[in-house]
Amino acid sequence: MIDPRAEVHPDARLAEGVTVGPWTIIGPDVEIGAGTVVASHVVIKGPTRIGSNNRIFQFATVGEDTPDLKYKGEPTRLEIGDHNVIREGVTIHRGTVQDRALTSIGDHNLLMAYVHVGHDCRVGNHTVLVNNASLAGHVDVGDWAILSGYCLVHQFVRIGCHSFAGAGAFVNQDLPAYVTCSGSPAEPRTINVEGLRRRGFSREQIAEINRAYKTVYRRGLSLDEARIEMREAAAAEPVLEPFLQSIEELSSRGLMR
Repeated sequence: MIDPRAEVHPDARLAEGVTVGPWTIIGPDVEIGAGTVVASHVVIKGPTRIGSNNRIFQFATVGEDTPDLKYKGEPTRLEIGDHNVIREGVTIHRGTVQDRALTSIGDHNLLMAYVHVGHDCRVGNHTVLVNNASLAGHVDVGDWAILSGYCLVHQFVRIGCHSFAGAGAFVNQDLPAYVTCSGSPAEPRTINVEGLRRRGFSREQIAEINRAYKTVYRRGLSLDEARIEMREAAAAEPVLEPFLQSIEELSSRGLMR
C-alpha cells in the first residue's frame, strides 16, 4: 500500500492498511492509523499522530515547524483524530512550548483546499473549514463550527460550537456558540438557525437560543447584566449552556459584540 516512489522514514509507524502515494515524504516520529489514505506529494513531519480512516490529499503539509519567531526547534506535537478529510494544499503546524506544545484536530472534520491551521490551535469535531480559511496561532474552534471561504481568525480567538462565520470574515474576537457573523471586522448577525435545524435541534430549543442571543445582543444590557440573566436561563434550559460558557470564558481577545 506504500508506493515505492514515496519516502517513509524507518522510524515512522504506519498501521496495516495505510496507503501512501508517490513522492510523498513521511518523516520520523510520525504515527498513522489504519485505513488512512495519504495521496501523492504530501509532506508529514513529526512528532505527529494521525488516527484512522483519514484522507489527506496531494500537496498538503502536515506537522511542519511553525514560523512563529518564538519557536526554537522544540519537539512539539500535532495530533489528528479519525475520519478527517484534509484537502489539497492544506498546511497544519505543530505547537509551541509557549502554549501546550500541541496542535490538535478532532474527528470527522473537513478542511478544504488551502486551509491553514496555525500552531497551538485546537479544532474540535465535525467542523468545516472552507477553502482558504486560516487560523492564526492559539485559536480554539468548537464542534460543528463552519468557517466559510477566506475566513481569517485572529490568534487566541475562540469559535463557539455550532457557530458560522461568513465568507471573507475577519474574526478578531470570540464568536459565541450558535452565533453567525460576517464582515471585516466580523460582527454578530443572528443565530445559526439552518445549521441547528440540520443537526436536530427542536423548534423550542432554537427559540430558546434565539432569546438568549437577544439578551446579549439586542436588549442593550451590559455584558455583566447579560451574564446574570443567562446563568438563570441556562439553569432551566441546558441547551443554553454552551452559549453561556462562550460569554463567561472569554479569551484575551474579548467577546464579539
